[in-house]
Amino acid sequence: MKNIIVLGCTGSIGVSTMDILQDFKDDFRVKALSAHSSAGKLLNLKKIYPEAKLVLTGPDSPPEGIDYAGTEGLLRMLEETEADMVVNGISGAAGLLPSLKSLETGKDLALANKETIVTAGDLIFSLAEKHNRRILPVDSEHSALFHLLDGRNPDDVSELILTASGGPFADMPYEEQKKVTPAQALKHPNWDMGAKITIDSATLANKGLEVIEAWKLFHLPLEKISVLVHRQSLVHSLIRTKDNALYGQFSAPDMKLPIQNALFYPELRPVKAAYTDLCGPPLTFEKPDMDRFPMLRLAYDAAGIGKAAPTVYNGSNEMAVAAFLKGRIGFTRIAEVTAEMLSREWSDPCTTLEGIVATDKLVRERAEQFIGEKY
Repeated sequence: MKNIIVLGCTGSIGVSTMDILQDFKDDFRVKALSAHSSAGKLLNLKKIYPEAKLVLTGPDSPPEGIDYAGTEGLLRMLEETEADMVVNGISGAAGLLPSLKSLETGKDLALANKETIVTAGDLIFSLAEKHNRRILPVDSEHSALFHLLDGRNPDDVSELILTASGGPFADMPYEEQKKVTPAQALKHPNWDMGAKITIDSATLANKGLEVIEAWKLFHLPLEKISVLVHRQSLVHSLIRTKDNALYGQFSAPDMKLPIQNALFYPELRPVKAAYTDLCGPPLTFEKPDMDRFPMLRLAYDAAGIGKAAPTVYNGSNEMAVAAFLKGRIGFTRIAEVTAEMLSREWSDPCTTLEGIVATDKLVRERAEQFIGEKY
């Protein structure tokens, strides 16, 4: 049996992971579970997995039955708990330190937290190599690329193509987007996800983060990583080989496929929810409009600048999305805040954990100040 730790077990990735673990209870042993604030759900899972250690990272005074509290408690749990793999489904930059600690303590990392790679890719890959551990991407697009590239000569690959649904505003002119409400932006046409990633999908910031992540994960030049809007969300990524042939990964839009593939890697098991019938509606592909969705263009800019810029892109976007969800700024202001932060000088090159953490903290402070003064 494979010993598993699930971080963010009550979020969208975590819930799908727990469903898989329940379906394959003879293959996995759940060693620990974490949530941010859903103590009730966490304690209910304890009834199913009585041996699992529980971590609640949010409240200062966790209820009885919780074994570890806060970020420090989460990191201590990772140090004290033996496991083969950690599934990191924590949202946002909060997932970075647990990713690092998972690898440091000799565990494989099934990674749904794209911010880990965006802000600290070099550190993560160095740790994985040092401890001889695997990083298995759980994002549907990066999981697709991972399997399309698995066993293939990297020199034979000329392009990586990430697909995007286009979100709920794929046809909405930029001027109309200024009136978008949080309720409208949270209605994704194809995927059921958490609030932050759903807003990122509406602005295409999620695809921007995925471009940076793919650039760091698969070591292709930025100009060879592109995005196509594919509204049906059945083709999750494609690769083009040097003979100009295209290879794609097709499946229904359900996160259980990439999660299960990571849990069982390199073995494959059937995933009923992923079955795709090609005799359905036609599949379409189109280029994204960078003017209507500036967050995607800004992601390419951040990757091109390098150094601290990906960390700045991620931190300022998180702050702007939080402000939008609270009604403090309009939908199109998310890109304005991010662009303003990217235009500023950032002295630390973000090559160390200390530098990354310090820059992330500073960009959030500056973004909050800018939002308060400008809007």
